[in-house]
Amino acid sequence: MPIPRKDTQILRTLGRRLQEIAALPIQAERRRLVQRIDNLEQARPLVLIYQEPWHELNVNGELDLHCTDEFCRGLELGLRRTLYKWEHYQDDMIIGGEMIQPFCIRDTGFGITEDVDIERTDPTSDVVSRHFHIQIAEEADLQKIKFPEVSHDAAKTELEYQKRCEIFAGLLPVRKSGVGGFWFAPWDNLVRWTGVQEILMDMIARPDYVHKLIDRLVSAYLYGLDQYEAQGLLAQPCKEMWGVGAAQIFSDVSPAMHEEFALKHEARWYRRFGRNYYGCCEPLHHKVDIIRKNIPNLRKISMSPWVDFDQAVKNVGGSIIFAWKPNPAVLAAPAWNPDAVRRDMREKLRKAKDGGCVVEIHMKDISTVNKEPQRLWEWARIASEVTAEFA
Repeated sequence: MPIPRKDTQILRTLGRRLQEIAALPIQAERRRLVQRIDNLEQARPLVLIYQEPWHELNVNGELDLHCTDEFCRGLELGLRRTLYKWEHYQDDMIIGGEMIQPFCIRDTGFGITEDVDIERTDPTSDVVSRHFHIQIAEEADLQKIKFPEVSHDAAKTELEYQKRCEIFAGLLPVRKSGVGGFWFAPWDNLVRWTGVQEILMDMIARPDYVHKLIDRLVSAYLYGLDQYEAQGLLAQPCKEMWGVGAAQIFSDVSPAMHEEFALKHEARWYRRFGRNYYGCCEPLHHKVDIIRKNIPNLRKISMSPWVDFDQAVKNVGGSIIFAWKPNPAVLAAPAWNPDAVRRDMREKLRKAKDGGCVVEIHMKDISTVNKEPQRLWEWARIASEVTAEFA
């Protein structure tokens, strides 16, 4: 089916703007900053914003889609979001002057379909409440966890690649690429199948069962990774990639049990990667030592809104990247208070700098901006100004 002419015109207009932005000197400056942070050099804190509430951000129709072809609409969505972010709330985003055609990969997964009840408070939002029904309760149920089969639909990749080439001919180069990284959080999967309270109690009552359960799931993850490697489906070798993951359900689990039931098993995955980033929303200020001990090639650790910040600074120091995650609730409050945001950020960055930390700021998990997109825009401006004070 030919690409509609109007769709091509829309996408080329957006692509031309992307090309202009990609040519700006600031892109090279930001690449250098990222490299300095990755190398654990003292530098201006890096600012990243992601997991936005897109359903609340549309202003003056900037995010409206006008293409009619479904493939083109997917491209348009990505381009409009990138350009919207650039115009309204730049973090240290880096825009490259090319289009990426990802490999079209089929992954059969772990063989268990979520059995879940969903409650919504906003029909336009992706943020929902979930109640998971238990599917794994006994050792015999371990066999429900299947080992994934991975394959590449090369014909589909080529077809979509040619479409991109046709649309952006003479404007943006198009490059095929394999998978650039994975989110590894086996415990996020397990609690959806076992129940949260149930599996936490099993760590005490049935520890052998829990070890077998997490061991099987990690083995399944590795089985899939082996196939990605063997079939050349990665963007680069594992040793040149970041391993990224977490065990969020262990927020209130002791360091000793976190080490026994999560880290010692998860280490099998992280050994495959050249650099590793551990943690998400769970507070880890009091677990830094066991994470260093168990996660090979640890280069970055998450410090969520619920950490003891002073203790976190003391325990992390300057030997790994301190990925500080401010509380996104400031964007959702009944009244927006930019002065409080600025004071809190300045205070915490001062503590981190005095403690020798190499800092990234991750504003993420933004469920709502209380239908005021300008809050996020102003937060980004404040972050830019305050981090400049700590360059």
